[in-house]
Formats: sequence, structure tokens, C-alpha cells
Amino acid sequence: MSLAAPNEVVTKALLRQVAVPGLDRPAALITLDNGFDHTKPNTFGPAGLTSLDEAITAALAAEPAFIAVTGKPYIFCVGADITSLPALENREQALEIGRLGHRVFARLKDSAVPTFAFVNGAAMGGGLELALHCHYRTLSAGAAALALPEVSLGLIPGWGGTQLLPNLIGIPAATQVIIQNPLMQNKMLKPKQAAEMGIADVLLEPADFLERSLEWAAGVVRGEVAVTRPEVDKDMWAGVLYFARQTLDQRLHGAVPSAYKALDLLETAKDADFATGTAAEDDALADLVFSEELRSGLYAFDLVQRRAKRPAGAPDKGLARPVTKVGIVGAGLMASQLALLFARRLQVPVVMTDLDQSRVDKGVGYVHTQIEKAVSKGRMDKGTAAKLYGLVSGSVDKSVFADADFVIEAVFEDLGVKKQVWAELEKIVKPEAVLATNTSSLSITEMAADLEHPERVVGFHFFNPVAVLPLLEIVRGERTDDATLATAFAVGKQLKKSSVLVKDAPAFVVNRLLTRFLGTVFAAVDQGTPLDVANSALDPLGLPMRPLALLQLVGPAVAYHVGGTLHEAFPDRFGVSENLKRIADSGQPIVVDDQINDEVAKLLVVGDEPLTAEQVRQNALDALAQEIRLMLDEGVVAEAQDIDLCMILGAGWPFHLGGVTPYLDRTGTSERVTGKRFLPRGVASLR
Repeated sequence: MSLAAPNEVVTKALLRQVAVPGLDRPAALITLDNGFDHTKPNTFGPAGLTSLDEAITAALAAEPAFIAVTGKPYIFCVGADITSLPALENREQALEIGRLGHRVFARLKDSAVPTFAFVNGAAMGGGLELALHCHYRTLSAGAAALALPEVSLGLIPGWGGTQLLPNLIGIPAATQVIIQNPLMQNKMLKPKQAAEMGIADVLLEPADFLERSLEWAAGVVRGEVAVTRPEVDKDMWAGVLYFARQTLDQRLHGAVPSAYKALDLLETAKDADFATGTAAEDDALADLVFSEELRSGLYAFDLVQRRAKRPAGAPDKGLARPVTKVGIVGAGLMASQLALLFARRLQVPVVMTDLDQSRVDKGVGYVHTQIEKAVSKGRMDKGTAAKLYGLVSGSVDKSVFADADFVIEAVFEDLGVKKQVWAELEKIVKPEAVLATNTSSLSITEMAADLEHPERVVGFHFFNPVAVLPLLEIVRGERTDDATLATAFAVGKQLKKSSVLVKDAPAFVVNRLLTRFLGTVFAAVDQGTPLDVANSALDPLGLPMRPLALLQLVGPAVAYHVGGTLHEAFPDRFGVSENLKRIADSGQPIVVDDQINDEVAKLLVVGDEPLTAEQVRQNALDALAQEIRLMLDEGVVAEAQDIDLCMILGAGWPFHLGGVTPYLDRTGTSERVTGKRFLPRGVASLR
């Protein structure tokens, strides 16, 4: 049986002998390199694993002082070539992929010659598992990404990670890396954190990383450097996994099979021998390879890694104007978050304005406090902090915007207020300055209608918290020109956000869908459905939070306001809930310690036609399918893929759903509600 992956970009294992001072024999250094720069990371397909296998054989034949594996500049290895997985035809082929990786990597683990991983850059998935098989590990402080992200894709670490990691760093930390982090928007480990966990034996600076790694390895071989690792506490193993399973049940309700498979494998790792544990990994991998969740996960991964970097419909970047100063209208919490983000990423002066000095001082003070916190936690050096202090300023006089190239407003969500702001600013700013609005639902076209130069107004919609959520909806008004739009996309890229081009339509993408979704759930409450039933109805989807927790995060007042905007635009589909208004007016939290607030429940006036949880869930899914089809027909975004990208990056919807449209397709909701699928068969599904 051939395991050759179609169109595999082969990562070659290049062997060379290196003379190391203090050793009487050369070291064997294996460098992983696929022949491309760091923008196309090393991955392992069958041919790459075969190349590594051959390099290990040649290295051992030379009888070196030690064997070390490292990567090309900035990249160690980011794991298996997952693009080849959909080409697998049967379970036996999936088993063979797992077994091949295990067999090759195990040669480093079982070697009589000392083996080292010099983790010089990004190490994810199978790349990190390769490093775990080596006897010792050095780690560059400049490594950009360290993780075992497989669970987020619908897989498990399938080349020894579930067996080696817990027995190296303990079950609590291993559970965090293998299950918790992937389910938290694929949270990465920082090099310092990985070293503190014990994943690496020593942390070295990137400037002379290879030289210092060779020197350190020589010290280990000579017996001059002692590597000690704390004994793993196995008494707490069962308790940690019991708690982890409870947490998964509460959060995912069985919706992510890979997370539960990973838990089972971590349980196996406590007492099973390595061969038994890795055989269990092979079986788990083979089961998951032919799951719908994996196909959705791979689709979502491709959106985030590729489509997000090449936004559909974005104009020629050569049209973008330089931005040397940023103005922010407002100094509230959102404006202050924006000021910090712009200063950190663009490294240009940022000035905030507000109605009075106390508000300005509070906004600037917030920025300074966040900088101080970053320094105290070791996330920012004092030199950078000093520079940022100098870049961010405030004023009550809008004339400070006269030389700004990019001005963004973050004032009250009222069309009249925003139009007044732009009318004042147009008299101050230079003709080519971009005027951006952070509105979450209002019309960009209407906002710019009375201006002399409406072509320079663009929607620039962030998601809260600004520093965390990567989505930026860039909204083109009817008269927004290409230069303005190109500048907006260039700024979005500098801010390290994933930008999606959106048509000027009420509430754009994420807020429109979430409002329709929440509106359907709350309509069920208005009918008489108990709050706890409506709140738990969507649990089988494994969403990041339940509807009422999401409503509390958004804010009932904001949700009611956005709902009102959409009701005016689409009264037949977006209702106005008086119960939601009562909650907003009360100012009380809907959820307290994950429990529904009884005081809020007492405020509700409901009907006598309660729905079952299944009815609530199906109504919500039907509403989403209908709204997405209408949005695509209206041209709000280019394709269904952009809807999914927005929901993943702006609302945190999980990879195992593929955002939203793959789930609607595979449950038959799309065809039943709209008459057709959103995606062709096989794009994000098995068939």
C-alpha cells in the first residue's frame, strides 16, 4: 500500500557532521527543511518521515557523539501535513500514517546515542511530538508558536504526544496543552512558559541559538551539565482527568469527539507501556480521520490560515496611503483599547479626544495602566513601554487631528451623534485622511451622506475584547473609494487582525447573525419557554458559551439597541423583545456564577406556549440558515466561506462546526430551509 501524499511538499532531513569543541567525535546534526522560507513551514507527510528515517540511519552509522534535530530559520516543524488526510481512502491507511510516525520518531527515543531536539522556532503538533521523543530539548526564546493543536481540528496528538507529555510535565499541565489550549482559540505556549513547564530543558537566546545548543549538548554528553526533571505525581492523575471530563461535559456536551478521545489517551498514559499507548493513539487517529468534525476542522483551519491572509475583494494594496498619525474620537473603554492597539502595532503617535479633560485623562490613564501591567508580567520591556507612553496622548481640542492620516471614532452608537462628529472633523482633517467608524450596526453610507468627501469614510468594526478577537469587519459604503479601502486593509494587517470585506448592510455579518440567533432563543422565552431550557437548547453544538452568557457579554442594552436597528431594517425577521428591554433597564446580570439570576427571571412577562429544547434549537438553526442565505443573496460578503471566517474569528465559533455553514449543511438544515447547500459536498464534509 502506498502512503505517498498527493502534492506533498517534502520536508527533507538534511544530515551533516559538526565538530563540537570538547568532543572527540563529531555530532550528527539533522536539519528539517522543505526548501521554502518561513512563510511555508516544515510539515511531515509520508515522504518527509521517510527522509527523517533515512537521516537517522545514516547518523547512527557514523557513530556520532550525539544526534540533534533542528529546523530551518524560524521553523522547527509544525506537524503532519494535514492537507493529505482527506485523500485517505480507508481506516488501514489512517493506521499506517500513525504507525509510520511512531516508528520513525521512536528511533530517537530508543537510541543508545544521546538525542537532542534544538527547537529553534515554531513547533506544533507532530513537530513538538518529534522533539518530545528526543532525550533532551533546547528551546529558542524566539520560537513563535508552540502547541499541540490537534483537538481543535478534530484530531488527537497522534505521534506520541498524549503518552510522552503527561509523563514529562505532569497530568495537569499536559491536559492544559493537549485539551484546554486548543479549545481556547488554539492558544499557543510562549517559550518561557514551555520551559517553565519542563517541555524544554534549557531556554536559549535566538541570536546564537544553534551554537549555544551545540555547546550545551556537549556539556550534557561530557557529564558536565546535569539535567534533572521533577518526578511526575501520579496520585492526582485520576482526579485531574475526572475534573477535566466534567468541564468538557459542561462546556461541550459531547460535541467534540477528539477532546474525549484525548482524555481517554491521557488516562492510558498513566500506567500503560509506551507501545500500548501509541497503539491506542493509532486507533483513535484512525477513528477520527473519517469524522465530519475533522472535515469541518480542516476547512476552518484552511480559512484561518489561508483565506484570512488573502481577503476576498480587497483592492490593490499599492493604493494604500501611509499612516503616520492616528486620531481616536472618544476616550471610553473601547477607544482606550484601540489607542493601545494602534500604538503597539503601528508605532506612530495616537491621540484621543473627548468632551472633557477628566474623560481624556481616564482614557490615557487606562492605556498607561495596561502598559504597566504588561511590563510587570514580563510581556513588555521597559524600553518599549517608555516609547508607548510617549506615543499616546489626549486632548479636548479636536484640532490635534489636523495632521492625522487615519481617524477612527468610537462614540455612542447613534447615527446623529456620529454624523455630527464627522461633520466637525471634516473641517479639521486633511483631505486625504481616512475617516473610520467602529460602528457595530449603523449604515456607513448614511453616516457619510452629508460630507463633502464621503469617499473616505469606511467601516472598521472591531470585536471586544479588542486585543483578543482577531476579526476586523471592513465595511465599504456606497461611495467609499479604493484608496480608502486599501488603506483600511493595510492598517488592519499592521494591527495583526484578519480583515473581511463586508457590504454596508445592517449589523454587517457577526452581529447580524448573533442577533438573529439570540432573538430566536429569546422569542422562545417570550413564548413561555423556561430560561434554563432555552439557555441549554444549543448545548449539542458545543458553542463557546450559552446564549444567556453571550447576551451578558455583549450587554443587554447593546443587544437591544442592535436588535432595534435590525428590526427597523427587517421587521419580518427581527423582533423586539420587551423582556430583553426589561433586563437591560434593570442593569442586573443575567447569569451569576454560571447560574441564571432569579431576580432577572422575575422580571419576565411570558406567554403560555413553551417550546422544547429541540424546538428552540431547530428554530435557531433554521433562522441562521435563512439569514445566511439572504446575506449571500444580498452580497454582504463574497462567499459562504467569509461568513464562516467571521463567525470563527469574531464570535469564537469552534472549528468542529466549521464556523456555521458546514454544520447547517451536514444536518440537512440548509437544504430544508433554503433549498440548497452552502458548500459543495466534500468541501467541509465527508460527502
